[in-house]
Amino acid sequence: MNAVRVLWRVLNPLLVSAVVGLCLWYAVADLFSFSPYVVKSPSDVWTYLFSGPDAASNRSSVLQPLGTTLIDGAYGFGFGMAAAVAAALVFVIAPMVERTFMPLATLLRSVPLVTMTPLIVLVFGRGIGGVAVIGGIVVFFPALVTLTHGLRSASPQATDVVAVYGGGARAFLTKVALPGALPYLFAAARLSVPAALVGALVTEWLATGKGVGGAIVNDIGSFGYSHLWASIIVLTSVSIVLYTLLGAAETVVLSQMGMAEDG
Repeated sequence: MNAVRVLWRVLNPLLVSAVVGLCLWYAVADLFSFSPYVVKSPSDVWTYLFSGPDAASNRSSVLQPLGTTLIDGAYGFGFGMAAAVAAALVFVIAPMVERTFMPLATLLRSVPLVTMTPLIVLVFGRGIGGVAVIGGIVVFFPALVTLTHGLRSASPQATDVVAVYGGGARAFLTKVALPGALPYLFAAARLSVPAALVGALVTEWLATGKGVGGAIVNDIGSFGYSHLWASIIVLTSVSIVLYTLLGAAETVVLSQMGMAEDG
């Protein structure tokens, strides 16, 4: 796949997302009688970050906590995805384990994260451990379901070939299931990026008081609505960019393996 095609696949969803998001933002701001002091327009955020007299210091105040949130989100993403991959492999090899533990995973998913956060912080602390566990819980279940389905999507013919040549469960996983599940792995990763950032925000809001989550709490208390809107928009933009970059990586990898879709 040539570079121009990959570049178009990266930029096209970014442009569409930006245009749709801006149109909805302007529409909501115009249709409802929100106070301009509380609800900021795209031009207000642009002025705050780029064209206002204090734009440089405003950008710094937004980007510094953003870096903390991205690191927190990376911990949750890594922990959740690793746990989901490991659990999916076990479920495919030993269906009895899935029948035993999937109801527990479903129960864990159904409990609101806000109610679990104090207990998780009590057990794992407010450091990397607590951040990784809280973010990982948000990522884990959707990724687990997607990956388990992907590992079981191998064609019966390929499975029969492995069996004919005397291959066991390990050969089936390495030769058939894992390569065939790559599209599902990328799909799970793309879905997990915004989920991990949401988990990081919840952690910072309820536990650490750092990052964008902590800044949002401070902004609400100090009526810093311009900073609050700028922080949310920048974090959302970064999430969209990361999502799109993972999509571009998926296109390149699957193309190299002859699995990419046309278009």
